[in-house]
Amino acid sequence: MTHEEDVLGKAYDARLMRRLLVYLRPYRRSVLVALAAILAGAALQLVPPWLTLQVIDTYIPARDLDGLMTIGALYLATLVGEFLLEYVQTTTLQITGQRIMFDVRMEIYAHLQRLDIRFYDRNPVGRLMTRVTTDVDALNELFTSGVVSVFGDVFALTAIMGAMLLLDWQLALVAFAVIPFIATVTQWFRVHVRDTYRDVRTWIARINAFLQENITGMSTVQLFRREKRNFSQFDEVNTEHMAANVRAIFYYAVFHPAIEILTALATALILWFGGGRVVDDTLTLGTLVAFIQYAQRLFRPIQDLSEKFNVLQAAMASSERVFQLLDTRVDIRTPVVASAAALANAAEDATVVRPPADVHIAFENVWFAYNDTDWVLRDVSFTVRPGERIGVVGATGAGKTTIINLLLRFYDVTKGRITFNGVDIRDLALAQVRGLFGLVLQDVHLFSGSIAANVRLGDDAISDADVRATLQAVNAEAFVDALGGIDAAVAERGATLSVGQKQLLSFARALAFDPPVLVLDEATSSIDTDTELLIREALTVLMRGRTTIAIAHRLSTIQDMDRVLVFHKGELRESGRHQELLAERGIYRRLYDLQYTRG
Repeated sequence: MTHEEDVLGKAYDARLMRRLLVYLRPYRRSVLVALAAILAGAALQLVPPWLTLQVIDTYIPARDLDGLMTIGALYLATLVGEFLLEYVQTTTLQITGQRIMFDVRMEIYAHLQRLDIRFYDRNPVGRLMTRVTTDVDALNELFTSGVVSVFGDVFALTAIMGAMLLLDWQLALVAFAVIPFIATVTQWFRVHVRDTYRDVRTWIARINAFLQENITGMSTVQLFRREKRNFSQFDEVNTEHMAANVRAIFYYAVFHPAIEILTALATALILWFGGGRVVDDTLTLGTLVAFIQYAQRLFRPIQDLSEKFNVLQAAMASSERVFQLLDTRVDIRTPVVASAAALANAAEDATVVRPPADVHIAFENVWFAYNDTDWVLRDVSFTVRPGERIGVVGATGAGKTTIINLLLRFYDVTKGRITFNGVDIRDLALAQVRGLFGLVLQDVHLFSGSIAANVRLGDDAISDADVRATLQAVNAEAFVDALGGIDAAVAERGATLSVGQKQLLSFARALAFDPPVLVLDEATSSIDTDTELLIREALTVLMRGRTTIAIAHRLSTIQDMDRVLVFHKGELRESGRHQELLAERGIYRRLYDLQYTRG
């Protein structure tokens, strides 16, 4: 797993642009309104210089005060019209951009929820956060000030050049003489600023990944006194990000003054060449002044187009990353046609009807490797009958937790199959498979919110009374009342709760959803003796009438199970009741002796 960004392709990719333009389709009416406002505004830019020409060449020599009043009113009306059109264009595009940004973020988040756990094993959270935040912001810039407004700049540029040629083609060619130099400067800027944009995106992703990892693990950082070292590492990453931005600033600092100088040079050429013609009476003063105003307007859209190119650069870099994420294949998904022998009403939403409790689970010659090379499970076969209580034990790395990951289809088996009532779980809807289970992990994840919200997890069918009943059943009522009741606030990741309290809430959550199969993964390994006694009392109630699969290091928690499965180096080596396994004097007996006869 690495925080490095992927190598990006070319600066402009027509395929990416076509995909980006798809997001404009739902808002094409708004886009057409904005485009009309942009084109009308560009047309109005031609009016003020023409009015100036009329004032200088016609109305001032004729001392026509009424005509001057009319021209002044038209000039004012033109400015007001430009203001209104700019307002319509800006608000329409900005609102449209916000809506598109909302759509893209929702699409990314929906895709993230469908991706399997293997994907998250390989990708840092901070990197994914960059996709949803920084990269989507870059796309917003493209839609609000790039892809639509560029038509206005092209139209304005064409119209102004046409007007200048109509006024005086010789003077127009003089003004156009600096365009090759502007093109050269723009090309230089385009080539050099491209890589800086990518560097900035790369380093901001690394900053996000570093911060997410280290802020989440701040207690470990402080415990092992790594503050100085981590600060030094962050300083390196942050320095590189700043350097990338400084490089971009340098190119901007050269480009903008260069354009201003070339604009001033064009104005000087117009004054020199046109002024001589005015002296020779081959050109009117009004035409010269209008030309200067047109020249100033001519280079504005050229400069804007270069800015649009910068926006395009950022958008291409970001869209490549965003689409790379969206194109990531979802390997674990509900089949297009679920098996007719499915347990009940396969569906992909929370309204799926609960499957029946009499579920017969079977592992049939299951092989599995996380990296496709090192086998974690080797030819594992066993069954779990409805209502049976199964304990799973073994040394660290024996494959116990992998059993749970495969059972809930967080991963798919490499070889063999897992069946529910004879149906391969890959033929069932994911919501249906996972709806069978209530899972209690060693590391409990709680969301910021209230205790009640963490128990019901958005299921409105679970009432406050149900929440209180489940809390009481798992002996969590006392500490919840001490905190202020079920509406008491829970900090991010349950930071203000003890490990035992979080695991009690996890038990309450599992009980509230009333699952037919209960899965316990080291659920009592980090709990003190008193809390463990409370939980064991709750487990007696919780497991009654349910199929139970319990992974445990403490053999005391599985001694009463109907059957114990003993794993060693990815293989199922022993199976039987507690006393039977002790009598065999095999792996289970050695594990038992290590816990109860030594020390």
